[in-house]
Amino acid sequence: MSVLILSEHDVRRLLDMESCIEAMEEVLSALARGELFQPLRVVARPPDASGLIGLMPAHRAGDHPAYALKEIVVTPDNPTRGLDAHQGAVLLHDGRTGELVAVLNASPVTEIRTAAVSAVATRALGRADVERVAILGAGVQARAHVHAMRAVLHDPEIRIWARNPDAAEKLAAEVGAVVSPSVDAALFGAEVVCTTTSSSEAIVERRWLGPGAHINAVGSSIPTARELDTQTVAESSLFVDRRESTLNEAGDFLLALAESGIGTDHIRAELGEVLAGIHPGRQDEGELTLFKSLGIAVEDLAAAELVVRRAREQGVGTEVEF
Repeated sequence: MSVLILSEHDVRRLLDMESCIEAMEEVLSALARGELFQPLRVVARPPDASGLIGLMPAHRAGDHPAYALKEIVVTPDNPTRGLDAHQGAVLLHDGRTGELVAVLNASPVTEIRTAAVSAVATRALGRADVERVAILGAGVQARAHVHAMRAVLHDPEIRIWARNPDAAEKLAAEVGAVVSPSVDAALFGAEVVCTTTSSSEAIVERRWLGPGAHINAVGSSIPTARELDTQTVAESSLFVDRRESTLNEAGDFLLALAESGIGTDHIRAELGEVLAGIHPGRQDEGELTLFKSLGIAVEDLAAAELVVRRAREQGVGTEVEF
């Protein structure tokens, strides 16, 4: 048996943002229709380590069954080393035989598919007249979100804010964006907001958001960290990638739940339910919509299959006996 090994360079070469956006829309719709198995990820946090390891499995049945498992180590200090905070691999298995088909570098998969899902949410839940996008953060996800927003919006003004002004300036120069001196300045008049920071405390206040804004909240993925204040979450129409994940992992939601009068029924729908026509999504132009992104394994499955299919077609990667 041979296994296809795909490096970070290979994955980036094969996984373009536009194609990934379409793959994410398709797989999230299929999830809402009950065509995939998506359990809650398993996370281990060693008491003497600053990071964590997560195991994210998914399965699709049908005519072309497949298993995927992403093993990912999150190391918050990695950006200071010039490395992505997310390191690991995506394992793709044949759904009939269980044979290991491919191993992909997980960093670009996570980077691109996460931003692609935000693009799907923006297209599904945002207003049609978006002119200004605020991106909070200047790391890997901030850069990916610039490309994702430009893929689904018509020539928006991109504003970047980060706690590190030098990082914000560097990213803005790289992607042709403008730097904002503060969060409230970045958010002023922005119809779309993407939060991609590592903050553990709220950096977005409700009073800074205009009528009809749409938020993609991406940075926090543990119960004790948040980027949004309670009022923002409580006054929003909340959409999520997966209810189970949100109720167990989303600090933005769980902390607001504890501090306000909202309940678990505050979650309007999963994004896939909007895409599949099960829920109508945004109801009016003045509505504040919020997509809480945690990242789920069916997204990795779909991205990995797209990359492996293209790798076979183009002769990319290295086959090894296993």
